[in-house]
Amino acid sequence: MAEKDKKPKPKQIRTAKKDFFKVEDGKIKRTRNHCPKCGPGVFMAEHPNRVACGKCGYTEFKKAK
Repeated sequence: MAEKDKKPKPKQIRTAKKDFFKVEDGKIKRTRNHCPKCGPGVFMAEHPNRVACGKCGYTEFKKAK
């Protein structure tokens, strides 16, 4: 395969743990849901059509508009 035929990989967007929390009125609020199977501390990944757990694979599909 020639060098010019290779397509560049899309850059992966990484989120830091600090982005999963927000402070409102002196209290900590979670910005994402936690996995119902794994429990608190394991956050669900946000996708355009679903939310999924990266640890156990649990998936909830969003409703189409």
